[in-house]
Amino acid sequence: MSAHATTYVPKSRFAKWFEARLPIAGLVHSSFIAFPVPRNLNYFWTFGAILMAMLGSQIITGVWLAMHYQPSATEAFNSVEHIMRDVNYGWLLRYMHANGASMFFIAVYVHMFRNLYYGSYKAPREVLYILGVIIYLLMMATAFLGYTLPWGQMSFWGATVITNILAAIPIVGDTIQSLLWGGYSVGNPTINRFFSLHYLLPFMIAGVVVLHVWALHVTGQNNPTGIPIKTGKDAVPFTPYATIKDVFAVVVFFVFFAYWIFLQPNYLGHADNYIPANPAVTPAHIVPEWYFLPFYAILRAVPDKLGGVILMFGAVIILALAPWLDTSRVRSANYRPIYRQFFWVFIFCCFLLGWLGSKPPEGGYVLASRIATFYYFAHFLIVMPLVGLFETPKPLPGSILESVTGPGKQVGSSGMPAGAAAAPPTKG
Repeated sequence: MSAHATTYVPKSRFAKWFEARLPIAGLVHSSFIAFPVPRNLNYFWTFGAILMAMLGSQIITGVWLAMHYQPSATEAFNSVEHIMRDVNYGWLLRYMHANGASMFFIAVYVHMFRNLYYGSYKAPREVLYILGVIIYLLMMATAFLGYTLPWGQMSFWGATVITNILAAIPIVGDTIQSLLWGGYSVGNPTINRFFSLHYLLPFMIAGVVVLHVWALHVTGQNNPTGIPIKTGKDAVPFTPYATIKDVFAVVVFFVFFAYWIFLQPNYLGHADNYIPANPAVTPAHIVPEWYFLPFYAILRAVPDKLGGVILMFGAVIILALAPWLDTSRVRSANYRPIYRQFFWVFIFCCFLLGWLGSKPPEGGYVLASRIATFYYFAHFLIVMPLVGLFETPKPLPGSILESVTGPGKQVGSSGMPAGAAAAPPTKG
């Protein structure tokens, strides 16, 4: 997985025998122990580890819940209640899985915004970045399918709205809709198909994650300065430096996760989903989960159904084009004063779209959605190309080491800047 030569030397006779036939230990050593990482990484770089931990949590709890869930239009809602009330620790598994989806998206949005801010999508990391966008698309599909499975009111009508939207796609839309429905409307075949796909997609995500990590170990990690590693003093071994930081960040994030599980387990959901699905009664206001709200606002900002679908999917696809739309030679927004202001406007725009997506599509909300949608696409199609051409970036440090210690300073064998005052000896 790593492009760096391994320095692993097996000790025991069995380890040498096994390593000669299947060098897994050497692969792990070169990829997760000796692998050099920039010494100036901050805690925003720990969200990759947090996401891997959350993916593991979602797969484990999901497999366990699948043992008790019944994918049937008549039994799905009752089977969820059975899990909550009768299965040992079923309430914990369900709350971990339901809130875990939100935690997964919180972590992935921080991870994505960090990439956009520090220019981690630029060469030579284009494939690494596109694999990340593919993971995000798979996450969105998995989350939507999972949201329909409790078969409450919001689940049923959310499935109805989204599958009707797909019918707007020219030529293949009706075929896709029929395949998902399994009939002439959302019903029993639909929930069976959604459950099968929801069970399958997390393992596809895990497969793309392996490719994502592989690509990361080929190109190496970006860092807050955007400067590549030039000498050994610019880097530290992955273990223990990055490992300890990752473990600490995962523990802190899981404490945050635990707050939602034990104190606010239903806050991020919708009350209507505790009402069994009823095709004859439409909820007053159909809304998706919070992590889809920006795209829902973009969908509703356009009066034409097909135009809304194109913009909604285009809002994700345009992320994959960022490596070629950004014309600046400087990666990090820390050294791009003009682009940095536009970036924070873009962040505000994303939050605004999320808020607008939760509001009814009427009056000023629609106008605000159209303005925010325009800026969302303008950020990629206008701001990124033009600012990169005309902006004068700040001077970059000569190396990663210089960005940590300051210009003209060296690092001694202890890892401290050379010439730094040592602690006075204590009297015995």
